[in-house]
Amino acid sequence: MTELDKLEAIKSLQSTISKLENALSQMTQNGTSTTLVKKRLKAVNIGLATLENVWIQKPHNYSQEDLAEARNVITGLFPSIENSYVKSKDGSPQRTLLESRIKALELAVQAIDELSAK
Repeated sequence: MTELDKLEAIKSLQSTISKLENALSQMTQNGTSTTLVKKRLKAVNIGLATLENVWIQKPHNYSQEDLAEARNVITGLFPSIENSYVKSKDGSPQRTLLESRIKALELAVQAIDELSAK
């Protein structure tokens, strides 16, 4: 994997985190339930932390339990992202974004698995 691939994956997860934070903020203002978004936000943050840990040895403070829960939440995102991907048009910015997101989340799951095995 190239440094560019790693950078793109990290950027994609940072973008996903930003999107989830905005959704959480809006949902909080609207008084709607935020449980699912909070879970996803935590999971993607853990995914990013594990990638940074595996790739650049940046320490993280997550327990095996946190890692396992994050892995479950992230893998649970794949069906809806893939569904959106299938509906998106070839060559569209949305499809490119979804491709990057899927790849980054797959890498995060691999990093979680790697850390969980230690």
